[in-house]
Amino acid sequence: MNGRLSSHLFWGAHSPLSALSGAALIIMASGRFSYAILVAAALLWVYALTSLAFIGARKIMPVRGKSVILLFMSAFFCGLFMLLAGLLNPLLILGSGFFLVLIPAFCLGSGFFEAAESSPVGEVFLRALLEAVALAGVILAVALIREPLGMGTLSVPWGVSGATEVFDVYNESNILPVRFFAVSAGGLLLLGYCTALFRYFRAQGGNSHGGELEDEQ
Repeated sequence: MNGRLSSHLFWGAHSPLSALSGAALIIMASGRFSYAILVAAALLWVYALTSLAFIGARKIMPVRGKSVILLFMSAFFCGLFMLLAGLLNPLLILGSGFFLVLIPAFCLGSGFFEAAESSPVGEVFLRALLEAVALAGVILAVALIREPLGMGTLSVPWGVSGATEVFDVYNESNILPVRFFAVSAGGLLLLGYCTALFRYFRAQGGNSHGGELEDEQ
């Protein structure tokens, strides 16, 4: 089985927090939960359709220029998603389009399609969806921390203004250090702490498995 496709979605060497792949997308999309939901849907859409197109055309793709073709395909599917979503919620797309365009670059830069060149069809499609779900889950989780702490709100992608706030608990007397999480620097700090904790627990898990193997021997 392909090592890239069989690696763990969160603990593997290619997981979002392990290699900090998609860090820019995580920071920008996690500012508001409504943006995170939109980006999560876009990731699933782009990864699913790009993988299907890749599966159908990989036998006729030229060796030289294949990356350019994949980039154009993923960019086309991302643009199609933005067009369809814009019909339903144009204001939200106007506020999030500048980081939605990062999805094709992440999709190609993750190295997934190069690793899946000779893998079975079903494995490629399923793994593409799972990797999109993994990154989407990280973005949603960070957004659930950043928006309530930094802005005192929780927004969903609906309403005449593009997003509706489920609650709003902050007022003018809110302390500045908490609002710090709402800006990009606060998002980077939070992502750094999350990455440090992730790597710590991954190392602890690796040590415990190693100890069990030594005991069995």
